Amino acid sequence: MGFLRRFLYGRYGGDNLGRALMAAYLATYLIGLLARWGALCILSLLPAGWCLFRMLSRNLSARRRENDRYLALTAAPRRFLRRRRAIHGDKTHRYFKCPNCGQQLRVPRVSGTLKITCRACGAVFEEKIK
Repeated sequence: MGFLRRFLYGRYGGDNLGRALMAAYLATYLIGLLARWGALCILSLLPAGWCLFRMLSRNLSARRRENDRYLALTAAPRRFLRRRRAIHGDKTHRYFKCPNCGQQLRVPRVSGTLKITCRACGAVFEEKIK
């Protein structure tokens, strides 16, 4: 146990990019197995090897820069998915987009027609709420 602890001391470890690489490895490997295409199974080792290299690397600043670049590239899709998950889980409110400025608006879930005023641009519009 002491040998392993000493070996891993000062290494980078796992991060978001590493999890994405492992997911890519698993997806390509499973597709290669299901399609019975051996070349894809072998190609799937590239993201796994890159992930292992990053985890065992001692160049912490370079690995952090890589992870920051990955997070910057995937910020918009992650934000979109987080917002969709929140909207889907919210049972007490409805969400609308302002037709004038495109701002996302949250209104209480009541039945009937509701007059909505956008806080960003002041536009007033009516929406039917079921």
